Amino acid sequence: MNLNLALPLAAALFALARAAFAADHEAGVPLSPAEAAGAWTVESGGHAICMLRLTARHDARVGAGCGEALPSGVTNWAATSDGMALTSGDGQVLAPFDRWSNSLFVSRRSSGVDVQLMRGPPHPEG
Repeated sequence: MNLNLALPLAAALFALARAAFAADHEAGVPLSPAEAAGAWTVESGGHAICMLRLTARHDARVGAGCGEALPSGVTNWAATSDGMALTSGDGQVLAPFDRWSNSLFVSRRSSGVDVQLMRGPPHPEG
């Protein structure tokens, strides 16, 4: 590959990488109350399990069907340095979630199973 072709190609790849990073500018930052408010889909293994509703006042309402995906006793949420955590009424962290993108939070469990929170209702499988 000659230099006349390599430089434009390198510049294009650099621009794509910067665009991808810019689109994901929220990774690793705390969840704000305004962003939290609304419905979140709880997923594991690529499948939607249930819905979780968060409020700007830090309330968390776990929907039916969550079973063991979320710990019992979740009533609130709190911002953390790199995402958010579901908490009990007395503030005990029950499930920490790292922010991976603008609308994806991931909790790694000791069992090896990841639980994700995705902004909005489940996406239809197609």
